[in-house]
Amino acid sequence: MSLLRPLDPAFPIERQIAIDASPVVLVNVFTLDRADEQPFLEAWQDDAAFMKRQPGFISTQLHRAIGESPTYLNYAVWEATADFRAAFSHPEFRAKLSSYPSSAVASPHLFQKVAVPVICVG
Repeated sequence: MSLLRPLDPAFPIERQIAIDASPVVLVNVFTLDRADEQPFLEAWQDDAAFMKRQPGFISTQLHRAIGESPTYLNYAVWEATADFRAAFSHPEFRAKLSSYPSSAVASPHLFQKVAVPVICVG
């Protein structure tokens, strides 16, 4: 993958993974050229298989934008930031990033659920 572009430039993923929190949700938006969709899906599937084997991994789901936009969103749930940090920093995972097409740009960000009375639980 040629580029990691933070959703919030003031607080990139490298700063987020230093904070201990649990559970956490990774939201990662990918943009790429249409011609690169199949190689992107193959690289993502390989990454997801690696992540599924890591301690603290709970689940993941890939979504594609509707219509003709080659934009994807990955939603992954982890038991704790420490678990995600270990997986994200793992040399095997870092090496896999070069498998992504050169047009792929990832914008990862970590979130936690928020409780809103009468609407949703935290």
